[in-house]
Amino acid sequence: MAGRSVPTGIKGLDNVLGGGFPRNSIIIVAGNPGTGKTIFSAQFIYCGATEYGENGVYVSFAESRESFIENMKQFGFDFEKLESEGKFSYLDFLTVREAAISAILDVILKEIERLKAKRLVIDSFSALSQAFEREFDARIFIHAILSRIVRQIGCTTILIDEIPYETGRIGGGMEEFVADGIILLRAIEQDERLFRDLLIKKMRGKEITEDRLAFTLKGGFRVFPPFKSRMPTETRRFKPIEDSPDKFSTGSADLDKLLDGGYPKGSTVLLEIGRDISNMQYHLILAPTAWNFVAKNRGVIILPSSGISYDIVKSRIKMAGFSEGIIGSLVQLCILEGLFQTRLEHVVRLEGHNIQEDFQKYAKASCNIRVKTGQPILHIVGVDRIISYYGVEGALKILNTGASLVRENGDLLMAILKPNMYGFSDILNAIADVHLKIIRQHGALLLYGRKPRTRLYFVEAGFSEGYPLPTLTPIL
Repeated sequence: MAGRSVPTGIKGLDNVLGGGFPRNSIIIVAGNPGTGKTIFSAQFIYCGATEYGENGVYVSFAESRESFIENMKQFGFDFEKLESEGKFSYLDFLTVREAAISAILDVILKEIERLKAKRLVIDSFSALSQAFEREFDARIFIHAILSRIVRQIGCTTILIDEIPYETGRIGGGMEEFVADGIILLRAIEQDERLFRDLLIKKMRGKEITEDRLAFTLKGGFRVFPPFKSRMPTETRRFKPIEDSPDKFSTGSADLDKLLDGGYPKGSTVLLEIGRDISNMQYHLILAPTAWNFVAKNRGVIILPSSGISYDIVKSRIKMAGFSEGIIGSLVQLCILEGLFQTRLEHVVRLEGHNIQEDFQKYAKASCNIRVKTGQPILHIVGVDRIISYYGVEGALKILNTGASLVRENGDLLMAILKPNMYGFSDILNAIADVHLKIIRQHGALLLYGRKPRTRLYFVEAGFSEGYPLPTLTPIL
């Protein structure tokens, strides 16, 4: 497969494409201005020369060489070095006129032959076509590229095509007809934040199972395929992260950075879960905070949301290298009667009928842990569970009272809000000091802050420490 495919050099894309672009093909990369077409194409050329031994030529009718070289440095692409090594050439035809088209084609051919180039980018065909008075001439140029450069010389070619905002369609149409592949790039809004995605509209000879993918321009062009939950190959003991004077660490360095140090001490955190998010996926954000508390001999008291059982809590504890013996000691699980048929030790049983009585039981369990450890407590509460037993008014009363007590005691309260709690998000936002939301788009896992407001971040699971920690990459 590798021999028939040309790796794009774009992380996350080649697997979806079955190894890369078809060899000796014409690929259209199209999109509105600012969607990342130049970065995509430049990375294709750069990685070809540095990683796959395939020299490249970049032909521009839209940007000067100096501007291109300088702009690409911010992504770590040193094209000047490649030029000096004879692996890359930039042809600047910014002021092209129709009379020079045939001569330009000869220059391109000679440069490809001189470098023995296997990769070519034309940026952009939209700009080039403006030099033609007749559509027929543009068609001739495309067929010249197709027959002489791509087929005879064997040069995989990207044609960049600008899609004007007012038309929404690719060029004049003839490019789509001759192209072997078409990739459309978009920069749109998702929950009033920048979101980038691409559509693989066409790719001859390839079986594409995921045609819509999310991407970022952080550190270059990077695609994020659908999130897949994994388990660590080996389990190691969780290494705690120190708190700042006024904040609890989230247990994740990336999440601490996002929140400028972590969660404020004495605060309430609302973790809102979007549709199609599994327990394992949102636990990637939640669990490290609990692990960080336990590792510091601090208590964690849990009133679980729906779908979370005693066994799941136990497995999350063991995942970070802790003994399940800490349940009942540092980790206290509260359950509502009737939910579990088997007898469980080390749990606080709540009736689910009388709020005051149940709250007193909960408060007593918290007090016992606080007396035992002499340290702050992490409270994890499933909002859907308390609504189902105490109603909306009762749940709001519990959460408001809990937020006040947490602030007084310097604890941390994390409220988990699952989907279908219509209208509850904005209500709880008023109570919360921090409001995070986890969603999925094209299968990719995304996190953002409503309070404080942040951009969208891709979430991946990292296992370098021997337990899952969230790795966050901003969408830029």
